Amino acid sequence: MFLKNAWYVACTPDELTDKPLGRQICGERMVFYRTTAGQIAALENFCPHRGAPLSLGRIEGDRLVCGYHGLKMGCDGKTAEMTGQRISGFPAIRTFPVEERYGFIWVWPGDADKADTSLIHHLEWADNPDWAYGGGLYHIKCDYRLMIDNLMDLTHETYVHASSIGQKEIDEAPPKTHKEGDQVITSRFMENIPAPPFWQMALRGNGLADDVPVDRWQICRFTAPSHVMIEVGVAHAGHGGYDAPAAVKASSIVVDFITPETETSIWYFWGMARNFNPQDESLTASIREGQGKIFAEDLDMLEQQQQNLLTWPDRPLLRLNIDAGGVHSRKVIERLIADENAA
Repeated sequence: MFLKNAWYVACTPDELTDKPLGRQICGERMVFYRTTAGQIAALENFCPHRGAPLSLGRIEGDRLVCGYHGLKMGCDGKTAEMTGQRISGFPAIRTFPVEERYGFIWVWPGDADKADTSLIHHLEWADNPDWAYGGGLYHIKCDYRLMIDNLMDLTHETYVHASSIGQKEIDEAPPKTHKEGDQVITSRFMENIPAPPFWQMALRGNGLADDVPVDRWQICRFTAPSHVMIEVGVAHAGHGGYDAPAAVKASSIVVDFITPETETSIWYFWGMARNFNPQDESLTASIREGQGKIFAEDLDMLEQQQQNLLTWPDRPLLRLNIDAGGVHSRKVIERLIADENAA
């Protein structure tokens, strides 16, 4: 159950080396590589000769050489050469629209004629010297919608992330959810509370006291097909919270690109963009390490949850007020998929 006519993050530029990269996205087996001119090519990961994965071959100039019998495939999906063979009748394989932007490689797994690069999710912090970014990639064996649920309801931080960003005050501050078009927004604001360990570190990184009460905020924004951006931060209490001057707060955007692999597995591109002390590379590394540990704590929970749901597929689940963000996000996905299928 995927929205195919949409842009997904396929990989990061550093993943494209001197070898082809195989990756399954929305059930489509793809192979990615960079041409001699620096352009990205995305093809069906299938050699038309014997069906071998082209990702097991090598890159030769602008071509992929199959690692099984040496067939050479052009970036246009057509066979370019095969030793001792006449290739004029070889069938072409599928190519996928692909775009390098904002430090990510994006792919469109649906109808190529409908691919519009203006629809790529805008990242206001990318390529901006006033911002710093650090992130990573996890492969998680769960339905992509479970990760959306997880990110649109941060109540779980109190329990899953108790040693880093969790605190009881999260439970005590009820979230509010609303929609702006197809975007779903869930927000939670906490006032005059202690900063949890991760945010103490962030305050110190911005040259601020970490042992005073703070105001804290979490604003989760879901955008189809499966992107969640979360504005998070703390400010010294009494200065306006979210609207406090930059001199008394540490705020960031948690970046979550959730790319379905199969019905029960995802590629999870996570990171944090910040606009305080962006030149401090050691701070970027510390935040990335901290975020990586936090997201790793989600991994086991989500995979075990997925196994339970597969074991008991017909058991009803409760819907509480804290689930509103995930519920509305799923409704948006379902409607867009229904519209796509109808078209």
